[in-house]
Amino acid sequence: MAIRGNLSEASLADVLQLLALGQKTGCLSIAREGSFGTVHFAAGRIVHAELVNRRDRLGDRLVRMGAITPDDLARVTAASAPQDDRELAHALLEQAIIEREVLVGEYRTQVEEAVYHLFSWTLGSFTFEPEADDSPDAALVSVSADSLLLEGARRVDEWTQIAKKVPSLDLIFELDGPRLAQREVPLSATQERILPFLDGTQDLNTVIERSGLGEFEVGKAVFGLLTAGYAQRVGRSAARRQPPPESRVAEHRNLGIAFYRTGMLDEAQREFRRVLELREADGVSRFHLGLVQLRRRDWAGAYATFLRASQEPDAPAAVLHNLAFVCEQRGDLVAAADYLEEATRRVVVPDPRIALSRATIALRVGDLVATESALADARSAWGARQPSAAWFHVAGLAAALGGDSARAAAVLEEGIALHPHAAALHNNLAVVQERRGSYELAARTIEHALLEDANCAHLHKNLGDYLYRAQRYDEAFESFVRVVRLMPSHGADVYLKLGNVHYRRGALNEAQRSWEQALALDPDNQIVRANLDAMRRSTTPVESAPVASSDDALVGGSV
Repeated sequence: MAIRGNLSEASLADVLQLLALGQKTGCLSIAREGSFGTVHFAAGRIVHAELVNRRDRLGDRLVRMGAITPDDLARVTAASAPQDDRELAHALLEQAIIEREVLVGEYRTQVEEAVYHLFSWTLGSFTFEPEADDSPDAALVSVSADSLLLEGARRVDEWTQIAKKVPSLDLIFELDGPRLAQREVPLSATQERILPFLDGTQDLNTVIERSGLGEFEVGKAVFGLLTAGYAQRVGRSAARRQPPPESRVAEHRNLGIAFYRTGMLDEAQREFRRVLELREADGVSRFHLGLVQLRRRDWAGAYATFLRASQEPDAPAAVLHNLAFVCEQRGDLVAAADYLEEATRRVVVPDPRIALSRATIALRVGDLVATESALADARSAWGARQPSAAWFHVAGLAAALGGDSARAAAVLEEGIALHPHAAALHNNLAVVQERRGSYELAARTIEHALLEDANCAHLHKNLGDYLYRAQRYDEAFESFVRVVRLMPSHGADVYLKLGNVHYRRGALNEAQRSWEQALALDPDNQIVRANLDAMRRSTTPVESAPVASSDDALVGGSV
């Protein structure tokens, strides 16, 4: 279950302590204006932390300290395309480029510094999403949150004092040579390390980058030099006050992608729009803005975004593919098919997902020949890999609608063997089994599917229909009740049968209310009208057991 809140109401220290005590596993995302950070937990211990748009990455630090060469870093980055410092660290270890002890030590420092930096955030929002992927055994580091809480609190207190003399990292300082030469008290190792950079031309951001030290260390060292009179402030970096457009574009784009990956769609949309205000032709941001709109089911917005992106001469096939999906959701299947054809022409290597979408559109328009052809193209494009659950879903539908129930059952059984948690495949197999007369087998299949997805109204409806036809009315009633709880407007047939069971039990008022609800959903339903008329005349109502349910069908729709 996700945890959400605001840092103005609950401090980061409180949140970290809560997650540690609860031994939680997952990702804590923290966002504030222009900044984004994550802290990953495994069984209550911190195993990774990072800041988006961080100036000083792990690879840069390792190069600067001489642990790896720039060529080593470039080669590993090109080969594995790591998304963050954690992936880079694993890639370096796999290629045996660096000693494990050196890497883990530097990586741990990166993680701790990221958490300490986040402690300074008092405004913003946070979201914790539970995960099952992070294992303490697989983590490079495993840090107790308590130890970081104590150090973080100390740093926050110290930084309050430091900020009085060092309020911003874009400030430039210069040493007082004569006074420094006459010092009687030795400087700290950190202060000695930054002396060459305090030359009146470099701001503190540059000092941090070039020294390889953290913000707190540099700020504390400069504070000490200022207090002793060994340095003075001489100005502010204009470059920092007015970042170049490319820097701002990259910052907003990276933030948007980070927000999108963690499900913070409002924040992601805001950042991508800011990129497009700065650079209208930024295709990456426009594409991701469309993805945000898709996830929010903003079909009109997504259509406009992907249509604009598709007009670029070098628009990738993914843009056309998503545009086709939007058209399908809007009911324009002809346009969807056209965009999929164009997407197919633009790919260099056949993409099974595009071929599968072609199959879906062909199935929706009833062209089974084209459906089978596109399914074959998709399976061929997967090569040695197994098709997705969606492929078996569409293939099973195509076989069933083509009248070949035996092949439909075989396809769905193969799909379930490869994707045992795909509830839709279980549901469709149950419908095929029922139509082939295997009623008990169908019921068992649906019950198994409900173990995978107990919140699927279609599954409860199909199980209820089977039980109702088997005259197991009490059990059917429970299934239909679950349907209306999950989806009150599922269909008139559910309320019709609920009313019938109520009537059998002698609950006439409940029966009437159920039938009236069915009539509200389907005013032309003659069976419901007959039942209500019969009740008003105090005669026996019409039974609907032999009538096929409108929902007793294969689950269709897009993939």
